[in-house]
Amino acid sequence: MNIRKLEKKAGQLRLDVLDMVFNSKAGHIGGSFSGMDILVALYYYLMDVGKILRSDPDRDRFVLSKGHCAEALYAVLADQGFFTKDELRTFTHFGTRLAEHPTRDIPGIEIATGALGHGLSVGIGMALFLRADRVPAHVYVLMGDGEQAEGSVWEAAMAAAKFGLANLTAIIDRNRLQISGCTEDVMPVGNLEEKYRAFGWQALVCDGHDFSQLIPALATRVPDRPVVVIAETIKGRGSKVMENIAEWHHQIPTATEYQTIKADLEKMIQEVSP
Repeated sequence: MNIRKLEKKAGQLRLDVLDMVFNSKAGHIGGSFSGMDILVALYYYLMDVGKILRSDPDRDRFVLSKGHCAEALYAVLADQGFFTKDELRTFTHFGTRLAEHPTRDIPGIEIATGALGHGLSVGIGMALFLRADRVPAHVYVLMGDGEQAEGSVWEAAMAAAKFGLANLTAIIDRNRLQISGCTEDVMPVGNLEEKYRAFGWQALVCDGHDFSQLIPALATRVPDRPVVVIAETIKGRGSKVMENIAEWHHQIPTATEYQTIKADLEKMIQEVSP
């Protein structure tokens, strides 16, 4: 899939997330929109989704450490055939498999997540297992930037470097906003590139909405060293109603806002060059 098709796909999947959140009156739309291009780069370009569908032992693994943005991953998984798109309509409803945080009841989900700060440690365990069994697969872990305030993230970062996990890539959705405001006001995380390098990682910074930057960064491999991709993103990416506004971490669109956001996304999709 070329870059233009990836851009269109990301826009279409944001529309699916919008419908899920609006109809269920639940979800984390801002972070789901900021991280969508990362998911599209992984699931439509870098990872062999066929192996994941078959649960092959040599499949790549993906961990959504920022599990509160599960609706973005659900939209991707449904579009890729892990379950029907009709099931997206049940998001957060009573008895659904599609809760606000992902669980292993859902095809394609490797681990239940949502308690922030745990995903990187889980990814390290997966990477160690794959290496021990000489499985040529890769582990990707998507974290939020507010999540970097969790001490367990840095314990995991030390361990990943100590074990030289070249089969591990951490990705930080660097939108600079969390539920209670700007990350640098709530708990400053500072220069994440310098911090991860100090912890022994190969650290890269890229535009998290530009596939020409994002894909090469995510594909970077360094012998005996884990890679972290700090993806600079915009919370609520795709609509002027939501972009860079902290309240949209966990806000539900009104009927009027829904129509405006939908129109903005449709315009963004239409403006993608053929």
